[in-house]
Amino acid sequence: MVAFLKKFLKSDKTFLVAAGILASLAMAGLYIVQPTVLRFLDYKIYDQLLRRQHTTKTSGVPVIVDIDEKSLAALGQWPWPRYRVALLLEKIRMAGALSVGMDVVLAEPDRTSPALLRQQIKKELQVDVDFQGLPKALEDNDVLLANIITGKPYVLGFYFNFSKAEADQQVQTSECIIKPAQVSLLEAPGSVKAKDALHSAFGTVCPLPVLARAATATGFFNATPDPDGILRRVALLINFNGQIYPSLALATLMEATGERNVLLKLDTQGTESLRFGGAVIPVDRAGQLLINYRGPGGAFPYISAVDIIEGKLAPGSLDGKIAFIGTSAAGLKDLRTTPFSPVYPGVETHATIVDNILTQDFISIPDYAPAVELFATILAGIVITLLVAWARAVWLVLPLAGMAFGMWEGSAYMMSTARVYISPLYAYIILAGNFTLLTLLKFWREEKQKRFIHGAFSHYLAPAVIKQIYDSPESLSLQGQEKEVTVMFSDVRGFTTMSEQLTPTQVTDLLHDYLTPMTRIITSNMGTLDKFIGDAIMAFWNAPIDVPEHQKKALSSALQMLDHIHVLNEGFKEKFGLSIKIGVGLHCGRVRVGNMGSADLFDYTLIGDNVNLTSRLESLTKYYGQVLLVSQVMKEVCGDEYAYVEMDSVRVKGKHEPITIFTAMTHEARAAKQVDFDRYEEALALYKAMRFGEAAEVFAELKDKGFEVVLCTMYEERCLHLKDEPPGEGWDGVYTHKTK
Repeated sequence: MVAFLKKFLKSDKTFLVAAGILASLAMAGLYIVQPTVLRFLDYKIYDQLLRRQHTTKTSGVPVIVDIDEKSLAALGQWPWPRYRVALLLEKIRMAGALSVGMDVVLAEPDRTSPALLRQQIKKELQVDVDFQGLPKALEDNDVLLANIITGKPYVLGFYFNFSKAEADQQVQTSECIIKPAQVSLLEAPGSVKAKDALHSAFGTVCPLPVLARAATATGFFNATPDPDGILRRVALLINFNGQIYPSLALATLMEATGERNVLLKLDTQGTESLRFGGAVIPVDRAGQLLINYRGPGGAFPYISAVDIIEGKLAPGSLDGKIAFIGTSAAGLKDLRTTPFSPVYPGVETHATIVDNILTQDFISIPDYAPAVELFATILAGIVITLLVAWARAVWLVLPLAGMAFGMWEGSAYMMSTARVYISPLYAYIILAGNFTLLTLLKFWREEKQKRFIHGAFSHYLAPAVIKQIYDSPESLSLQGQEKEVTVMFSDVRGFTTMSEQLTPTQVTDLLHDYLTPMTRIITSNMGTLDKFIGDAIMAFWNAPIDVPEHQKKALSSALQMLDHIHVLNEGFKEKFGLSIKIGVGLHCGRVRVGNMGSADLFDYTLIGDNVNLTSRLESLTKYYGQVLLVSQVMKEVCGDEYAYVEMDSVRVKGKHEPITIFTAMTHEARAAKQVDFDRYEEALALYKAMRFGEAAEVFAELKDKGFEVVLCTMYEERCLHLKDEPPGEGWDGVYTHKTK
């Protein structure tokens, strides 16, 4: 079985399908968990769809009586005297309103009541005050308001406290009188109890008892936003001390319609639905209604409170209306954040709920929504998996875009027609996630194959050449290109004689231990290894890829190689009983670089006169007793970063044009023997001036001091020969080498 699975997973397509299915199942598990961050994303999708599909058409029944900035400026700051509130309520009712809901809580006595003022002055100033000519009915504003609201369709608002800690700290100074709803329960076998299904409160901020007793109904105006701070749903019923209380919107609607009873249907998971009158209101398991907002605000008529009080509202102008008294004034802080606006008057929320119920225009998340969303998620994961596994990348764009568009339009269609919200979030995540994951896996598998090929060929080709083959397979041709490169040849001195002292195995080990670090130095400086020629190394820079300042990198590599030889020789003496010396030649010029060879077998290399010249320079290191020789071109390009000492002007074998050759070193190395080098350059100047006898004496002096013995001996012998056989007047100081 294990062998079968290994064989099965070796196939690219089956591997991708298996990975895609596993990812889809993992996303299904994530859907069940519902992480907070994804719930936040789901909220945003819902908001976007709601803004797209909402309607501004209303029932025309709810209106807002607005305690706005205009009213506050004309009548003073809130709270107003209760007689003014009574006047406002009565004028609204006389204009024909069916009911009035107050989106404010009148929790404290009216401090402007004459009776209360008399008590306060007596208590604080010990002065008896009497109001002459004041009717007894106007002595207590709260009693006046209570008399006005008695038996009339006014609904007082109050506030529930859902924090037990805050409720325990709250001091209730007076009796709390709030009116519960008449709720009929329809309970399925084993259903959750209403007190457990609904949100439960721990405390209240109640209306003044004298007002609450007089009121026909009360309603809570709590509106708890979702975790992202946006108000999308409200509770229509809340449990408190074993009784169920209606929201301000529901209670005001009850007063307007005369329908007092609410049917609450419960099942094993909580609230199933809520029926009021002829409407079945779709609520979630906690009895909350998704608010089908009509827009960003102002969807319902707003009437300024001061206009009503001043009699500017004609009788009968509110016939058949349900009025809510609230405020849009920023200073009173009754502003909410909704999917449409960050600043939305809270009172309009109640009007919207009433309008949703009257028009039966609800948005709901049905019980079957999770099953549909989960199915869509798994289906999207499988479809995109099959597409990625079998289709080429260029063909994936249209199906991917089509699926994404289709899911969005499907959710929009369901909200527009069936008025239900089916979230496309998890289907989108698996669509994008599987596409990304499987694309990365395909890339990883391909890169793994490339690494295998790279590993197989890296023993034969330079890494830069392999990269070029990957990047540009068309470069595998015989034509090549002309390009300026820096060429290096290096060779071990006396290797043939040295190898006679060693066994074949030791020779192999020695070459391995020598060539490995030398090659690493070259490649670390962006050089390309061309080939090994026995113990010799041929390398070049600036091909197949461009290398900035390739001449300097080549010269730096040569000096690093020469320094590293000293480190290697310590091990060679211990392991093989010998040490090695090398010579390096460097030159820069245009060559032909590319795949050279036959139609069947070829090699990435370079050819040209400048390649041959570099090889000659490496050979001449023995003649001049140097470890490094560079051409004048190299000296000019590399500049003052290194120190140079002229060796000779020569014509190498096979070349007619003379060149000047130099050895290169660091400025520190030059400074260590500054006097000797200066003396050498004096001798070289005498040689060029054809003062051969004087030059020979200086070269002999330097030789006796042990300075560059091979070089000084060569020049001494050459000067003595030229002294005995002076050259003609056309002598140019160029020495012609007859051999390689």
